[in-house]
Amino acid sequence: MTTLKELAKLLNISVSTVSKALNDSHEISEQTKIRVHELAEKLNYKPNRIAQQLKTNKTKTIGVILPTVINPFFAEVLHGLEKAASKNDYDIIVCLSEENVEKEARSLELLSSGSVDGFIIAVARETQVKAKWDHIESIINRKIPVLMFDRVIKDIVCDKVIVDDFQSVYEATKYLIEQEHRKNILLISNVEELSVGKLRMKGYQQALEEHNLPSDILKLDNEPKVNQAMYDYLKAHDKIDAIISNDHVTGIVAINMARRLGRKIPEDISVIGFGYENTQIISSPKISIIHQKAFEIGEMSIKLLIENLNSETHELQTIVVPSELKLSGSTKKA
Repeated sequence: MTTLKELAKLLNISVSTVSKALNDSHEISEQTKIRVHELAEKLNYKPNRIAQQLKTNKTKTIGVILPTVINPFFAEVLHGLEKAASKNDYDIIVCLSEENVEKEARSLELLSSGSVDGFIIAVARETQVKAKWDHIESIINRKIPVLMFDRVIKDIVCDKVIVDDFQSVYEATKYLIEQEHRKNILLISNVEELSVGKLRMKGYQQALEEHNLPSDILKLDNEPKVNQAMYDYLKAHDKIDAIISNDHVTGIVAINMARRLGRKIPEDISVIGFGYENTQIISSPKISIIHQKAFEIGEMSIKLLIENLNSETHELQTIVVPSELKLSGSTKKA
């Protein structure tokens, strides 16, 4: 493995000059920086992370705590996190809370003992439902930067990256009412207990109230047999002419159950779910989605946390990544 000393010897300059050039110091000329970087790349030089940590007291590592990676949304966010971290010469360590508050707390405690410089978290379902987040506040009180994304706790003061869940569903509901003239719109929710679920429900209800239409909500948070529950509900409510699903999976299930009942999509029922573009290829017809831009959420989360890590005067921010209504085969295009 190539060392700083070897680079310095080959370039006939001091080790200190090589180190400063690699760290883009203003003390070093651009010509020297170019020479150093070109040789370092040619010889595949990699900095000694342990030495850097001892010198700067930074690990260049970020702890990421996710509820799950089975959910494609979190998998895509993780993809964005990894790409952006690598681009900024950071590593990430990923832990899964599996929606459990105690496991989330253990992961935070384990990684906060010098393993990472800061945390990126989407809080566990249990953390929100039980309103138990002392473990997160404890990390912040120890001056370890924390950023929350998607599932956030409004009472905790930290950087946040979110989707405007209220506005996303509000606009989708308005589209169904105003452009497709739907009057019996069902909202399917399996995240009602979470902050995102509450905001999405409010957006749906607001749009209906503005058009003097009734709300109709099917709650599936603790339903073990989603397919059967949805089939039975649609069978018993044959006036439903549109569905908004608070996630992508139940949206696709809704399409399948409606078709089993002999209802045509989108002629009889329009369906919109949450998701991302790859979601659309696994349903027939292709499902219209509220595109959450999960990859961009991951990228922005890394960028904002690194800003915090590298600044002594960082001002905490809440950044809203705009979603996009992408219409496809499960809705009548306006």
